[in-house]
Formats: sequence, structure tokens, C-alpha cells
Amino acid sequence: MDYSLAAVKMLCSQLRDAKPTPSQNAASLGGVLFQRAWLQGVLVPFSGGGGDNCLVLDDGTGLLELGLTNDFALRQWKSGMFIRWLTCR
Repeated sequence: MDYSLAAVKMLCSQLRDAKPTPSQNAASLGGVLFQRAWLQGVLVPFSGGGGDNCLVLDDGTGLLELGLTNDFALRQWKSGMFIRWLTCR
């Protein structure tokens, strides 16, 4: 992880348009290179195709399924919570 690259604040719709740059283990959007993106929105319930419940962030421009590590999965997440989320590419 290159911490000299900023964690850019973006919308879910913008994150979808980001292009991977495998040689740098990063992504770019509009000429901005990043490895981490900061998003914020509301948690909404979602039932996956396999019947597994997961958390989805809705920021008003799109939805982003959240990948939780075991530490975060143990917390009391509730639909309607407003959260800030930092994701790594």
C-alpha cells in the first residue's frame, strides 16, 4: 500500500468507472491515481442470489456491496445506518 497516494472521496457511480492499473496495484479516474477510496452512505438490506445476507452501501448514485473482515462482521450493523467506508482497490 502506497500511503503517499490520497484516499479520494468518491461516489459509487465514480468508483464503477475507475480503471485498474495493475503495474501500480492502484486505480485511476480522470488522471487521479489512488489505492483507497472513501465513500459514505446508508446501509440497505440485500439478499444475495445464494440467500446469503450482506451489507450494501447506498450513496444515492449507486450501490456497493461491502466486503467485511471477521472483525467488522461481528459488529451490530443495522439497515439505515449512515456510515463512511474506506475501500482498497
